[in-house]
Amino acid sequence: MFRSMLSEFKTFAMRGNVVDLAVGVIIGGAFGKIVTSLVNDVVMPPIGKLLGNVDFKDLFIPLGHTTAKTMEEIKKAEVPVPVIAYGQFINVLIDFILVAFCVFMLVKFLNKLSRKKEVEAPVAAPTTRECPYCLSAIPLAASRCSHCTSEVVPVGQAHTARG
Repeated sequence: MFRSMLSEFKTFAMRGNVVDLAVGVIIGGAFGKIVTSLVNDVVMPPIGKLLGNVDFKDLFIPLGHTTAKTMEEIKKAEVPVPVIAYGQFINVLIDFILVAFCVFMLVKFLNKLSRKKEVEAPVAAPTTRECPYCLSAIPLAASRCSHCTSEVVPVGQAHTARG
């Protein structure tokens, strides 16, 4: 029983889509770290500078009495005070927006690469036409309508006047 379960697990784990998913999760985690660094170390410092030398990591609302001015001081306090760390939330929100946008662009690019050019099927030549008298469909080569029995000129033949 254990061997069959081990065999089934091996079959499951070695499927292509499971391995692809694992690779995607690993690369996604690494990509997330890159974007987090981009937000924290490149994007937010200039924004903080423009807003009067604000470090977004240190923006918080204390939910108790404290004299701490930074999140680091709050965390190192003997009795940490609970806080609403809205500056960190802003960093994470921008981080998420950048990751979501990058994933959107990646999916859009991959869809463009994998999109197969749809070959339009040639339009088949019509095999029927309308009877000028009863408007029923009749074969192109018909000389008489099968519905109203009117005489019609077959397509491709010149109408000759009888006299």
